[in-house]
Amino acid sequence: MTSSKQPRRNREGVYAALDVGSSKVCCMIARLRHDDTLGAHHLEVVGIGQQLSRGVKAGGVIEMETAARAIEAAVASAERMAGETVQQVVVNLSGGYPASRLIEVEEWIGGREVGEVELRRTLQKGHSLEGLLGAPEKGRQLVHSIPTGYGIDGGRGIRDPRGLFADRMSVTMHIVTAASGPLRNLVTCVQRSGFDVGALVVSPFAAGLAALVADETELGVTVIDMGAGTTSIAVFVEGNLTHVDVVPVGGQHVTSDIARGLSTSLAHAERLKTLYGHATVTLVDERDLIDVPQVGEEEQGHIQQVPRSLLNGVIRPRLEETFELVRSRLEASGIDRVAGRRVVLTGGASQLPGMTDLASLVLDKQVRVGRPIHLRGLAEATSGPASAVTAGLLAYALEKDLSEPLVTVSEPERAPRLFDRVGRWLGRP
Repeated sequence: MTSSKQPRRNREGVYAALDVGSSKVCCMIARLRHDDTLGAHHLEVVGIGQQLSRGVKAGGVIEMETAARAIEAAVASAERMAGETVQQVVVNLSGGYPASRLIEVEEWIGGREVGEVELRRTLQKGHSLEGLLGAPEKGRQLVHSIPTGYGIDGGRGIRDPRGLFADRMSVTMHIVTAASGPLRNLVTCVQRSGFDVGALVVSPFAAGLAALVADETELGVTVIDMGAGTTSIAVFVEGNLTHVDVVPVGGQHVTSDIARGLSTSLAHAERLKTLYGHATVTLVDERDLIDVPQVGEEEQGHIQQVPRSLLNGVIRPRLEETFELVRSRLEASGIDRVAGRRVVLTGGASQLPGMTDLASLVLDKQVRVGRPIHLRGLAEATSGPASAVTAGLLAYALEKDLSEPLVTVSEPERAPRLFDRVGRWLGRP
């Protein structure tokens, strides 16, 4: 799903990430720097551009030209700030109902030593869309194909089989797919904006690359990326992405509930949520009064005063529903048994006060809010959980190295222990 024209690339050492969301489109441009003191490389953000999202709903493009203009404006703003011209971007994927499954692929080695050729051949089987997807899954596109573990002659728990002798070698592949239509629409929209798609990365995977520490990914952690139109889930175990899912509820649904419950406009509802919203209801909220402009009567200055508890009483049920849906998805998949007790919240909707307490209560896990770590050049306003996906796309772009030829699905031979390599590049402890 690359452009038919000759691929274009950014200047060497410059990486661009594009987060196409339901409420905003954000572009970050970073430059690779070398720290002589530490003897390590790091990414430094040199340009950021953001626009209100148009033509995008629930992470999918619904109006091609409108969405393309928003993308073009966001990238142009980042280019002006960075003083760079972007030609290729790494893009997030939150639409198309991303889903994952585990597949086992086996290769006959014949008693020889496992080398690069044997490993690559086995992984290539797991990278083949036709070989992995059965008839019920036709109409879906392979996005990621990630090896999560190897086996030698029936033995399990092998992390790197190279150098070992075997008759048979197997690899467990975690494949992430998305509906072909929404995926093609997103790629086409970005290309119409004048940019090549270097890679597609599912949103919670990118958020995890930005916000998690190595111990969390090793011991087991669930990333819940709370966007405007969707809430997406990624589970990491033993340093690998092992599960992806999405629920079609996000921050915009909370805003809509407020607008309906308090008879105000969507714009005022968003403002009320941001200024006064809380994920829980307290006794103090009963005494605090807030002004609520009435829908259709703003020009007449008709403002109703309501207790703050009424606002938060509208917010909490929707958030509870969201976390209950996440919990049921994790339990139904069986991944909850190995996902550990750690949850990291990212995304703009996770910034509401009291969110960690509510998530901890519903999910029965330890919860923290995740922010981009070890990415330099971010101002305070752009270093919060809402920027985790964009920052993670930069980390992914660096690992993939956009100076090399790219395709829009992850290359499995480069996927093992992704966090280890990204951590080394970014100087992460």
